[in-house]
Amino acid sequence: MRNLSVSYQRDATSLSLGNIDLDIAAGERLAIIGESGSGKSTLALAIAGLLPPTAAVRGAILWSGQPPRGGHDIGFVFQDASASLDPVMAVGRQIAEVARTHLDLSWAQAQGRALDLLRRVRLPDPDTALHAYPHQLSGGQRQRVAIAAAIAAGPRLLIADEATSALDTIVQADIVALIRQLVAEDGMALLFVSHDIALAAELADRIAVFRNGEMVELGVADAVIQTPRHAYTRRLLDAHIGLDAAPMIVPTERGHV
Repeated sequence: MRNLSVSYQRDATSLSLGNIDLDIAAGERLAIIGESGSGKSTLALAIAGLLPPTAAVRGAILWSGQPPRGGHDIGFVFQDASASLDPVMAVGRQIAEVARTHLDLSWAQAQGRALDLLRRVRLPDPDTALHAYPHQLSGGQRQRVAIAAAIAAGPRLLIADEATSALDTIVQADIVALIRQLVAEDGMALLFVSHDIALAAELADRIAVFRNGEMVELGVADAVIQTPRHAYTRRLLDAHIGLDAAPMIVPTERGHV
């Protein structure tokens, strides 16, 4: 991203994102943190090409020198799987359609890949889940399905936009562990968008801190947490209860989550 700015036609004088210069390396895990309205989700949507028509984008977003291809180069996991999954289509079919569209598979091959992916995301009874509808699954299970769909085409960058914020603490830890495992196994880069600085510290190699559409700090995760340079980052750390005192929950294998 080079000099990236995003504004909206309804208020062209107000930047949602201003003059961002940022790189994501192959295989890197980068966390974007900040309060609501800081521009972090706008950045994620801009990278994936998912901004609405009312958005005016200036600057450049380049993928190995070329514009990225959403769905093929990039997988996207949204905050609310209930809203991102089709309620009237079996989850296996939704995953299979992604694989078939981008990998030129037959329908049988795509269905087989969907089943393999449901196993990879550790959904209980994947053979049955393949034919289930989103409302028949728990919130954590739906998010696992959304992750499976996001990686169905073998992307090199996975964007998780507040992918754990709608889940309870235990399920959050399980989903973070799953994302960490998948990006390591597939060699994907990860852009992890969150307001939770503890989750970011647990998962990321580097952390970028956003405030009011600007990137105010960027550094190695340990350095940002231990020796923050910007006053806003220090306030985020001070506001997080128990970050220094309590370790992250280490999830165990639980098929029912």
